[in-house]
Amino acid sequence: MKIVMAIIKPFKLEEVRDGLTAVGVHGLTVTEVKGYGRQKGHTEIYRGAEYAVSFLPKIKIEVAVSDDLVDRVIETITTAARTGQIGDGKIFVSSIEKAVRIRTGETDADAL
Repeated sequence: MKIVMAIIKPFKLEEVRDGLTAVGVHGLTVTEVKGYGRQKGHTEIYRGAEYAVSFLPKIKIEVAVSDDLVDRVIETITTAARTGQIGDGKIFVSSIEKAVRIRTGETDADAL
């Protein structure tokens, strides 16, 4: 089992969700986050005053999947979230040692 974590631009969330649903992902967690990478933020003007925005709004998606789905999930997220511009995001994959469905007590792959 793996957990796939993706940081994407907020307006790409629906496309990513639709793509993941199409490949058989039944659940995901979405968190609104802020951060920066190579974008390094930008400046904005508000009421005539210029100020720096160092942390940009992003969306973090976390999906727990079986090992055989990992490559398809990565490909789906990459295809749906890509704009070709700087700041499209990153995908991280980690192993899951154990998973438990609280309601039923099912464990590991059955819990996914």
